Amino acid sequence: MKNNDLKRFRYERKFVISELNSYEIEHLIRHNPAIFSEIFYERMVNNIYLDSIDLKNYNENLIGISNRIKIRIRWYGGVFGIIKKPVLELKVKNNELGRKLSFPLKGFILDKKFSLNLLQKVFSKSNLPKWLVERLKLYSPSLLNSYKRKYFISANKKYRITLDKDQIFYKIKNRNNFFKEKITNKKICILEIKYALEDYKRAANITRYFPFRLIANSKYVNGMDLFG
Repeated sequence: MKNNDLKRFRYERKFVISELNSYEIEHLIRHNPAIFSEIFYERMVNNIYLDSIDLKNYNENLIGISNRIKIRIRWYGGVFGIIKKPVLELKVKNNELGRKLSFPLKGFILDKKFSLNLLQKVFSKSNLPKWLVERLKLYSPSLLNSYKRKYFISANKKYRITLDKDQIFYKIKNRNNFFKEKITNKKICILEIKYALEDYKRAANITRYFPFRLIANSKYVNGMDLFG
């Protein structure tokens, strides 16, 4: 990978926490020497993950392929109904580094009429690059999930933390979706710290105050595993 390409990536490190609740975790974040403060506001994050028929993205993540891509549609607020500002995101991973490519999509409705055919129409009507529209023809919806997220930033503005809780996973198909099959996981919180490559050395001064285990974690893989 060229140096110019590397500059577009950042470190994304996750801690999966089950021994503390979200209030206790927030206490640790706010009392970190890096002086984190909350930014934005807590909101619901929703994702439809897309994968190939042979689940290439899932399997590459599961076995730990260092260079891989995850494709999802993300929006904020309510899970169902009119989705006004969805964004297609390509999450590109290179070992511990990650970057995100984002493409605005036309709005759609997520209800029992939702289907792969409807989704392909959304892609064709959105202003997506031709190469991406062609690639997406090989993908279909594989999982729907949602969770609550809070955002924090350090005093020097170089380190960001997100805290996710109250995860819900829904089974999603190419058609005939009633979204009755769902699994809720409120026992686990996920803390993620994100920072640029040049800020790598000082990151340890922040993470050593978190008594959690650093672990590779994917909500997509977790959700797919829960549904077997």
